[in-house]
Amino acid sequence: MAKLDLDALKAPSLDDFQVLGQAALDGLPDEFRRLCGEIEIRVDDFPDDEALDALGLESEFDLLGLFQGIGLAHASAVEQTGMMPNRVWLYRRPILDYWAEHDETLGAIVTHVLVHEIGHHFGLSDDDMEAIEEAAG
Repeated sequence: MAKLDLDALKAPSLDDFQVLGQAALDGLPDEFRRLCGEIEIRVDDFPDDEALDALGLESEFDLLGLFQGIGLAHASAVEQTGMMPNRVWLYRRPILDYWAEHDETLGAIVTHVLVHEIGHHFGLSDDDMEAIEEAAG
């Protein structure tokens, strides 16, 4: 059995999560990614108080990710100036906490959060999002 170097173990950084998020996005089915258009992936340790208050959440660990922007169902045919790009936030600490309590890979959890948040962009059902996750592998 190989010896585990405990001194080398570290939690993934914000930069690591940015890479994980981009890899998850890149791994989604081509047709789905094309429909997504430009979606920015952002990473932070925790959601801000404004997001928690807006969603009525008490703990910063209750939110793994968040879609910010205009969903396709609400977008107008005319582009508006001054609009921020659609973005998905991935919250590192809540995701790590979830990972520690479940038997899933970190990549699978990040993919799940990303698909779920992009699903808000499309107004997809849970079944639709599950099919996209399965197609992503």
